[in-house]
Amino acid sequence: MHTSTKLPRTSALFISALLGGVIFTSCASSDRSTTQSAPQIAANGGVNQLSARENSISQKAETAPIARSRPQLIKKAAISLTVNSVDRTVDAVSQIINQQQGDLIGLKQQQPKSDNPRYTATIQLRIPENRLEPTLEQLAKLGTLESRNITAEDVGDRLVDFQARLTNLQKTEANLQKIMDRAGSIRDVLSVSQELSNVRQTIEQIDAQLKNLNNQVAYSTITLNLEAAVSSTSPQPALGLQVKETWNNSTHSLSAFSVGLLKLGIWLIVYSPYLLIFVALIYGFRRWRRTHSPRLTQTPESTISD
Repeated sequence: MHTSTKLPRTSALFISALLGGVIFTSCASSDRSTTQSAPQIAANGGVNQLSARENSISQKAETAPIARSRPQLIKKAAISLTVNSVDRTVDAVSQIINQQQGDLIGLKQQQPKSDNPRYTATIQLRIPENRLEPTLEQLAKLGTLESRNITAEDVGDRLVDFQARLTNLQKTEANLQKIMDRAGSIRDVLSVSQELSNVRQTIEQIDAQLKNLNNQVAYSTITLNLEAAVSSTSPQPALGLQVKETWNNSTHSLSAFSVGLLKLGIWLIVYSPYLLIFVALIYGFRRWRRTHSPRLTQTPESTISD
């Protein structure tokens, strides 16, 4: 009973002392809080602004779509035009190529023929990829547009594959070079040197293919077909030209006939022994027939007379 009455008194004294200390500290710090309230508010405001700005940036980053790599396209275009003059159009195309910083790959001109009386031309040119559309628009203005076609092939996966293979091979080449520097015997040096040569050859092949694909992506190809609007039928040749052509044909025929006879005479000379044997057989057979034919004719007459 004595312990039970003493414990509550000590606990009550402890609690009252604790409350008094808290009240004293709060009163003492009230002045400091009033003096420091304005800077803290400003600081808190700046922190809030920074946090708000960071939140807005993070929200924009979350809402913004992930940027994808640009597709690597090999573009090829074909355009057909009907023009008044093919020669003048070819000159105009050359000027357009120079303006667009392109290259002329091929030019094929075909003169009028009996089956196709129109003058035609085919031009192949290479233009930077970003100048493809303006070049096609300029070419379409040179004549009447008959057809236009653009095809594109995405080679991005192939470029990535070639680049990865090239990187791995270059690392392999560096490792082989280190092994070759450390190799002691001639046999090991020759073995590593052969392997290094094979890797280097593969690197050069892949590098060439990679450069070729990048070049095709950077430059687009255009095939331009030109056809004259008016068919150029050739007029009938003059009388003198017709006589000259007839004379040439006849002399050519005579010479061909003479050569044919000469060839026939050579064949007869070569096979003359066989021809002589054949003629001799025929002559002998006819003589034998003449010698034996009278006897056959006399026997019936002699029987009748008897």
